[in-house]
Amino acid sequence: MKIAILALQGAFAEHEQMFRQLGAETTLIRNLADWRNFMSSPFGGMRGWAIPGGESTAMMRIMKDEGLFEPLRQAILDGLPVLGTCAGLIMLDRNHLGVMDLTARRNAYGRQLGSFNTEGEFAGIGRVPMTFIRAPYIEEAGPEVDILARVDGKAVAARQGNMLVTAFHPELTDDTSIHELFLKMVASGN
Repeated sequence: MKIAILALQGAFAEHEQMFRQLGAETTLIRNLADWRNFMSSPFGGMRGWAIPGGESTAMMRIMKDEGLFEPLRQAILDGLPVLGTCAGLIMLDRNHLGVMDLTARRNAYGRQLGSFNTEGEFAGIGRVPMTFIRAPYIEEAGPEVDILARVDGKAVAARQGNMLVTAFHPELTDDTSIHELFLKMVASGN
């Protein structure tokens, strides 16, 4: 199993470490050549990709500059499983890549000083630690979107088909359960 991680900025190294800890092979995607190499490698469908937390506006601009926007968008529409955390959630929403039927509210918890840690119930997993750093939340979700976790009544994790998103940073904790859930999605083909 191989996981590509968008490595334009943000917490990509932490995702890489988490996936490797769970036995997945990883590759970092910085440009179109990296993406083409990943997509042409022989993994028989056992592949997925992750969009880390970071600065969504900067990552979107770099994706467009590097010619990654359309290939990544099309791969998701074609069924490639994707995990988006924090900025990754924003990038998958209706207003950015436009692949997930939800709208994210950016910086919903305020500036850096509004960052916090908590623990919450995550559907199908149980209680998980949640690290929120200038985090969004899901403001609106369509009928195809399953809300998986809430904090203070706000939706902070969801799944729609081959897409799994969290408003928090599971890669910044020692808990591997969300990455394990994603790897199960990859193994099952969605």
